[in-house]
Amino acid sequence: MDWQAALRPVLSPLGLDLYDVDFAAGTLHVVVTRAGGVDLDALTEASRTVSAWLDAHDPIEGRYTLDVSSPGLERRLRSAEHFAGALGERVTLRERREGQPTRRLEGTLVACDATSATIDDPEVGPTRVELAGVERARTVFEWGADQAATGRTRATTSKKG
Repeated sequence: MDWQAALRPVLSPLGLDLYDVDFAAGTLHVVVTRAGGVDLDALTEASRTVSAWLDAHDPIEGRYTLDVSSPGLERRLRSAEHFAGALGERVTLRERREGQPTRRLEGTLVACDATSATIDDPEVGPTRVELAGVERARTVFEWGADQAATGRTRATTSKKG
């Protein structure tokens, strides 16, 4: 199922953007954003709305859990759009390389396009990585004395019982 196409119009009337969606290990993870951030009330409304859509369309057989959350302080990067939204930020990634060991890079994301990203890693310098070879990537929250972490906000609902 194309979860992006199905859930974007469900969340849009709530003023929310679908950041990511993934169905794994019996849980449908829906990650939403909006300018200015997402509060618990918005997540609760999103959870209710997505839950009602799932009840009406029944796209998942059997028992599952719906997890609606914000991306959090360290958000996962899985698409070219995610990387574009993180330009100028500190990121970490693991890159699969055929015939070579997996490489880990951490540094500032300085460029990206539809197929690649360039990380300025202090140890190896600017390094271009094909997005198709990225095993895992996320932004890195840098803790400071004057920063307080609010963390990730989440609403979870069990479905079909």
